[in-house]
Amino acid sequence: MNLSDSWTAGQRQIVRVSAAEAVFKAIRAAIESGELAIGSKLSSETALAAQYGVSRSVVREALRSCTALGLTATQTGKGTFVIASGPSNDLVLGQFSARSLMEARPHIEVPAAELAALRRTEAELEQLRGIVETMAVEDDPEIWVSLDASFHAAIAAASGNGVFARVVNDIREAMAKQSETINLITGRQRPSDAEHRLILDAIAGGNTKEAGRAMAAHLAKVDDALTTIMGDTNA
Repeated sequence: MNLSDSWTAGQRQIVRVSAAEAVFKAIRAAIESGELAIGSKLSSETALAAQYGVSRSVVREALRSCTALGLTATQTGKGTFVIASGPSNDLVLGQFSARSLMEARPHIEVPAAELAALRRTEAELEQLRGIVETMAVEDDPEIWVSLDASFHAAIAAASGNGVFARVVNDIREAMAKQSETINLITGRQRPSDAEHRLILDAIAGGNTKEAGRAMAAHLAKVDDALTTIMGDTNA
């Protein structure tokens, strides 16, 4: 092996990140290092887009994650300001906190998945298959998180339990915001695709226990990602 081969072998694999993730990490690092102090006003979306060489929609996505972490807040007509030097103990996801959401979801979605395996119709199964297959090739993060929420809502509907379907529909927007933030910060989009496939396979096979286990495992991974982002508040 020559020296160049030895150097190549010792290099770490390059991990691809989205433009929004790269911008988010840059802004977060500036805030946590004190380069952007508490009270500082961030540049406009247009200025940030020019600074990082990305579109305004990319900047907007990155700023949403900063806000979800409790690092920034946007005041209408005034701009976005730094309000904390580190993440808050919980994420704000529309009407619900991330912790409240994750405490509730296993009690709703695990039994819903079990019932879906027992009661789903062929039309409902085809809908679930279509969502999972579309998600697997979807690169647009906004479309993906919408499909993610649709997948979970479709399972609740397939359970045949109107209460489960209504509750999941009511928290659908919060689930999408949670998914968007987790994917941007921890890169869980593709692992989630694999977990969704396991849930789908169990529902398709009519395996109630396996459907429940697969959903529980998926939600546990989401919870782990949230803990990584926020830190363990029980520690």
